[in-house]
Amino acid sequence: MSNGEFTEDAIFNGRVIVRQPKRGYRINLDTVLLAAAMHGVDNGRVIELGCGVGAALLAVAKASPKVSCVGIERDAAYAALARENIALNGVGDRVELIEGDALHPPAEIGVFDAVFFNPPYDDPSEGRTPSDDKRAAHVEERPIEDWIKVWSNKMSSGASLTLIHRAHRVGDILAALDGRLGGVEIVPIRPHVGAGASRIVVRARKGSRAPLVLWGGYDLHPADASEGKYTPEAEAILRGDASIWAA
Repeated sequence: MSNGEFTEDAIFNGRVIVRQPKRGYRINLDTVLLAAAMHGVDNGRVIELGCGVGAALLAVAKASPKVSCVGIERDAAYAALARENIALNGVGDRVELIEGDALHPPAEIGVFDAVFFNPPYDDPSEGRTPSDDKRAAHVEERPIEDWIKVWSNKMSSGASLTLIHRAHRVGDILAALDGRLGGVEIVPIRPHVGAGASRIVVRARKGSRAPLVLWGGYDLHPADASEGKYTPEAEAILRGDASIWAA
């Protein structure tokens, strides 16, 4: 791609700069919410699965200087951009990029203290037909259970697994976690005041037997909001100033 086919964009109040293609999969609200869900992870070894151009991964690295970060991305073009963005943000000494399939990681990858990801979750049977350059990032080709099964075996004791998904898939996620991870916490994300949740952020821990916690969640927009206006709580999260887990 030529330089004209990319944009350079800032997230978290300019703390992270990301080069990304004008077309295809780009940073979206899920990316920022996922990164915000990693607030409080301030040491250890962390991995993002399917990290794309590295936006959420870099947000974690910038917010937590003591964390050692790894991203894994199977698309060669996005992996190359992620490497560029790691250098652009000056964190190459503690952020590693692996080009490969997150569900078939290298045997020597080791274990992690935190795993986080935004899996493809559009169901082809629902009639959603994203363009080819977005398909891999949006269309669910492998069930959520596969992701959790693989990575629950690569977590240290007490490690967390965090993901963002569509709210109506909560049953599938809980079933996949059952017997593998515990201490489940769920934060509903509602598009506006008075609406039902469209997204959920889920966190679980290896070795925990704590009961499930359902947090109050967040409204992204006021009920009467004009396009683009966020609630104060959502704005704090999107700026990188607040944790989702304070809900």
